[in-house]
Amino acid sequence: MNWKKWLSYPPYKKIWFWAGRPFTYIMRDFYHEVEYVIIVGFFTLGYFARDWLSYRDFLLIVGGVTAGYILGHLFWGRKWVKGQQGE
Repeated sequence: MNWKKWLSYPPYKKIWFWAGRPFTYIMRDFYHEVEYVIIVGFFTLGYFARDWLSYRDFLLIVGGVTAGYILGHLFWGRKWVKGQQGE
């Protein structure tokens, strides 16, 4: 691999090159393998965030996460295949 060419890649493509497949597929595999741990972790983080955030900030974050969740299902609704490779 030519280092000059690699340095010209955007950050996401550098991660993809290093990991051998798209990072989103790696995250999807991780989520499907330890889904319960991730969900409990988010609930725990939300429980403790109530002390750090105002009610308005909390609602903005929850709204953003909800929008991302909905958009993720609309645009990235492909069937999950464990160990899926990039095209």
